Amino acid sequence: MPQVRVNVRSLANVKAVRKEKRNGRDVVIVPSATLPDDVVMNGILYPADEIEKSFAGLERSPAPLGHPTINGKFVSARDPEGLNLGWIGAWNENLRRENGRVFLDKVIDVEMANRSEGGKRVLNAIEKGKPVHTSTGLFALLEAANGDVPYKNIAREIEFDHDAILLDEDGAATPEQGVGMMVNAKGEREEIQVINSSITDDIDREIDWAGSRLVDALKRRESVGTWEKMKAAILEAMGFSEREPTTNTKDEEMTVEEQIKALAAKVDTLSETAGKPSEAVNSAIAEAVTNAVTAALKPVLDQHEALVANQKAQEEAETAELVEKVVKANLLDEATAKATPLNTLRALAPKTEMGKAAPLNSAFKANGNDKPAYKAPEGE
Repeated sequence: MPQVRVNVRSLANVKAVRKEKRNGRDVVIVPSATLPDDVVMNGILYPADEIEKSFAGLERSPAPLGHPTINGKFVSARDPEGLNLGWIGAWNENLRRENGRVFLDKVIDVEMANRSEGGKRVLNAIEKGKPVHTSTGLFALLEAANGDVPYKNIAREIEFDHDAILLDEDGAATPEQGVGMMVNAKGEREEIQVINSSITDDIDREIDWAGSRLVDALKRRESVGTWEKMKAAILEAMGFSEREPTTNTKDEEMTVEEQIKALAAKVDTLSETAGKPSEAVNSAIAEAVTNAVTAALKPVLDQHEALVANQKAQEEAETAELVEKVVKANLLDEATAKATPLNTLRALAPKTEMGKAAPLNSAFKANGNDKPAYKAPEGE
């Protein structure tokens, strides 16, 4: 089977560009895509299983500006000379296959890109939202197809070399010679045939993408309208309504349980009158309501728990103080005092301020008999 090099052109999604900081350096990330499963280009079938076996080879591969050439012939972007020719500080990462297509991100180091005219032009095009194409350089063995099929060859043993950024080049940037070079097993360069292809469904995919975004936007608009109504009900039920405050203190005295019941009733009513949104929208609304209620009630519950704990601590401290007083005043023994309710201790408290009280059996003195000691009348 002959080996060929294929350059596959596609369109980057400059509308989804994002910026990040990595290791203290600014980078620009451009989402892009390449080979769909079982695509046929220039009479060559690229089977899904062959793509699956090889697409990960693009991870951390160079993303040069254009396909590097030496003496008018394509060369591997990983070759030292090829790397020097096209390097603008960009590489490919985050390789994955989704919905039958290979997706990847192009990461461009801003400082490095600004060191070359080509890198500056790429950054400028991205900043202005101009179309930016990409072109995947890969090597493959061509197997002749058999039977009545709409292609002549099948790509086998695919080896991805790089995914380039294209600005000015038309199509897949084909050198007139139509050949490329690679290093063979002996370390020598050899010329191989180059096939330039373009994924022709870019326009259709852009239309599909725009249409799906429109549908999502309409769904979000529907859910937002419903959510705004529910949010207003939540705020009103929790006492955060934007209406003028009322002089009626009844709402302020509502317990947490009553607030929850009132909120639930209003949400049920809104759910019945807000139309019939999709199951996904209903789920999102339910989650949003749950989160909002939890967040709104948390300060109330936390404050309630704090008040209870503080009240309990104060009562325990007061009880201990009163127990000590009534015991010292000989009003009660310690065990009885500790078992006495706080309100009773409070009632006994004034008696402890009149001085040390006599014991409850003060008429009795231990003198060896049951009669009280004789005391002569005054003046005797």
